[in-house]
Amino acid sequence: MNRKKIYLVRHGQTDYNLQGVVQGSGIDAPINATGRAQAQAFFEAYKEVEFDQIYHTALIRTKQSIQGFIDLGISTRALSELNEISWGDYEGTPMTPEEGEYYRHMLHQWQQGNLDYAIAGGESPNTVAIRMKRGIDIVLSGPGETILVCMHGRAMRIFLSLILKTDLRDMDQYEHNNLCLYLLEESEDDVFEVKKFNDQEHLRAVK
Repeated sequence: MNRKKIYLVRHGQTDYNLQGVVQGSGIDAPINATGRAQAQAFFEAYKEVEFDQIYHTALIRTKQSIQGFIDLGISTRALSELNEISWGDYEGTPMTPEEGEYYRHMLHQWQQGNLDYAIAGGESPNTVAIRMKRGIDIVLSGPGETILVCMHGRAMRIFLSLILKTDLRDMDQYEHNNLCLYLLEESEDDVFEVKKFNDQEHLRAVK
């Protein structure tokens, strides 16, 4: 199997991001004007990369964020396996101080290894990891060597933990911003290495 080089990006900003509203797999929000500017900036910075294959999730914000590359005619596939975690009953709610406290409690549970813990009506990290492994298998067994993948913040943390073989309890080490880039390269030992970490150099001109 050919060694992969994966350009992994988070989607551009949405109004939900801007307003601090909980946005998971149950919210199919488009990117906003800033998100479109971020998408254009990323495209301008990386349009010369010869991508063999593109993957985005089943949510519109990821497709919109890499539309410039899709428009080049590069083979593209939507993978619902890579969708954002479901935040269940908290989807679409503002992050109030009370919600923030519950969120921190949840993160503490995960950091302590309680990876089956889920927000009411939502998914746990272990649940997401099961489908994420299916998505990773599709990406790694799919065509081409140079791959573009657009995902979501929490889902990216789980994706990175799995593909880099680090403990899910430590997934918060993988910081992310809207339209940030992680560049992953597969070594001769079939191990992925991080060449760029939450890189935002391409966004310097975006206000």
